[in-house]
Amino acid sequence: MKSFGLTDKGAVRKNNQDCFILEKCDVKGCLIVGLCDGMGGAKAGGIASQLANKAFVSYIYEKMISRLPRNVDYKRILENACAEANGVSFEYSHFDQDFDGMGTTIVGGVIKNNGNGYIINVGDSRAYLITKRPSAIRQITRDHSLVGELVEAGAITAEQARSHPKKNVITRALGSDPSVQCDYFTFSLQSGDILLLCSDGLSNIVSDLEMLECAREFPEPEQLCRMLMNKALNRGAKDNVTVVAVMR
Repeated sequence: MKSFGLTDKGAVRKNNQDCFILEKCDVKGCLIVGLCDGMGGAKAGGIASQLANKAFVSYIYEKMISRLPRNVDYKRILENACAEANGVSFEYSHFDQDFDGMGTTIVGGVIKNNGNGYIINVGDSRAYLITKRPSAIRQITRDHSLVGELVEAGAITAEQARSHPKKNVITRALGSDPSVQCDYFTFSLQSGDILLLCSDGLSNIVSDLEMLECAREFPEPEQLCRMLMNKALNRGAKDNVTVVAVMR
């Protein structure tokens, strides 16, 4: 598998509260990935995203290198990793008044060398599956946001959601409460397929169709990430932007 990621503070923000981790686990023939988009004050959001992402990926890595049964329960591992990340963020938010209310989204999981993938998400950072044959893009994850619920209810379209005045209001986040519910998904990458993870700094400014068109023209992970990042920045990205691509 090939993988690459980029993060940028964008054209307006002074700080970057996004972060991503790509961690190979050769022992179990897989890649562990995590992407977080922090929220809170100038310091709090960035700390929340980094703490949560490190806790999430570290928990999975430790489990993967341990003696796992033949039939690995990825759902349980990812849910427990999410709980660990939530606990770390929640406890840290009580250390100092400046960190009160801090939190972060998360999307991440495990991609095996055989193409089987397992992923969770909390918040509105997304995972997409971009297939080579047929050429198509599908959002794997479900947005935990106000506009996401409106789209599901048919009240607004996905295009309208991108410019909705409350598009940044999320309904779930790590670190906000002692416990959090995550959603779990499975997928499969065929040869040439791409798993694309991104924060809402990208998905709010670059459409799904444009992501697909970029993947058709620039299928290599590094090229794809750089082109998508350039597209967002050239449009005056008001938010932090993070994009990660994994290709089988």
